[in-house]
Amino acid sequence: MSDTLDRLIERVHACRLCAAHLPHGPRPVLRVSDTARLLIVGQAPGTKVHESGIPWNDRSGDRLRQWLDLAPETFYDGSRIAILPTGLCYPGTDAKGGDLPPRPECAPLWHPPLRALMPGIELTVLVGSYAQAHGLGGRRQASLTETVKAWRDYLPDILVLPHPSWRTQAWEKKNPWFAVELLPEARRRIAALLMPWKPAGRPAIEGR
Repeated sequence: MSDTLDRLIERVHACRLCAAHLPHGPRPVLRVSDTARLLIVGQAPGTKVHESGIPWNDRSGDRLRQWLDLAPETFYDGSRIAILPTGLCYPGTDAKGGDLPPRPECAPLWHPPLRALMPGIELTVLVGSYAQAHGLGGRRQASLTETVKAWRDYLPDILVLPHPSWRTQAWEKKNPWFAVELLPEARRRIAALLMPWKPAGRPAIEGR
């Protein structure tokens, strides 16, 4: 691509493709850099993240960092970790008060050019069913549980996790292998990927 990452991020910030469907207005929330080695792909910002502009700045983010054994200062070191939701803007809530799915237009439009300008990514963590649907396509299993159970099949470049909301607490109790087998391996791989590396190049570029 001819776009630099800086110019591409400016285009992302200016995107109004889904504006008519976003009750709180567009506010892309992402953190990308051309030196990042780990990419975390979630679903879409929630209310707190939309207000702050900081990805995973909520209880789900606290739980995700606990799962991956990442301190906030490491998690938010954009020179090493990129964060790219499936839908970059907060989609609003449904009639029951739950968050709506990520807008379907977003990932097909912005993920390919952004990924093309992040050549250092060695491991992508797909968090939740929406991220897995987009990132795995036909390789995804029939359910989220079956997809996460098959986590070894997607290594070494993809790691799959459920979404770390409070609802997952009951799921974890029903699936003890998640904490016993998957999380230790995820932590080991991420630590090996990040810790020996010294940041270089320009800083990460964030959503506004």
